[in-house]
Amino acid sequence: MPFADQPVRRVAAAEGIRLSGHWPHTIPAVRQLLTDGLDLDPGVTFLVGENGAGKSTLVEAIAVAFGLSPEGGSTGARLTTRATESSLADDLQLTRGVGGKRSGFFLRAETMHGFYTYLEQNPRPSGPADAAFHEMSHGESFLTLISDRFTRRGFYCLDEPESALSFSSSLAVVGVMNQLAESGSQVLCATHSPVIAALPGATILEVGDWGIRRTTWDNLELVQNWKAYLQAPERYLRHVL
Repeated sequence: MPFADQPVRRVAAAEGIRLSGHWPHTIPAVRQLLTDGLDLDPGVTFLVGENGAGKSTLVEAIAVAFGLSPEGGSTGARLTTRATESSLADDLQLTRGVGGKRSGFFLRAETMHGFYTYLEQNPRPSGPADAAFHEMSHGESFLTLISDRFTRRGFYCLDEPESALSFSSSLAVVGVMNQLAESGSQVLCATHSPVIAALPGATILEVGDWGIRRTTWDNLELVQNWKAYLQAPERYLRHVL
């Protein structure tokens, strides 16, 4: 049940929006969202599914509709290199909680390199300077950014953060997400990682040809496939080698 003061209580189609026969409305998960709406739980919500199922499209659109930069950053960031995001954010209406925080951050793995350059060119007017992200490894820069920026109560969107992370670093991010949830923040994360999706107490939404469905970690196709592969990788490799 959504809490009254959480940043985003519900996501639905904006008034007057009609389903079209064009992408991204043709994605089953998007069609379900625009038809039925989606209540967002407090704490952490994971979107899990195959490539092309629409999880990143949903996270991106909800982040932009909230007021976050489509290429990553906070509500104050205005990084624009090449507009590749869908128009879905314009089709959405967010129901915000009464007293819900307006701050947040969008970590989009594919655009972080450009975001680091943006931070260099737009230094903080006060307070400590940003770390030299470009001088770090991919994973180190992600962890440093998360540790530095994921501190205030608000709405945090992450799109496949595991792309830069080792096993131990993924566990560290799980710890940060748990701290955010305990402090009253709300997190929406698209992921392919069974490690990250295993956060206890999180809501898991699996997206696919069926649209959007609530499930548990044990019942995720992602988890079942990884378990089967790790037990006997040769059964899978013989089909591709």
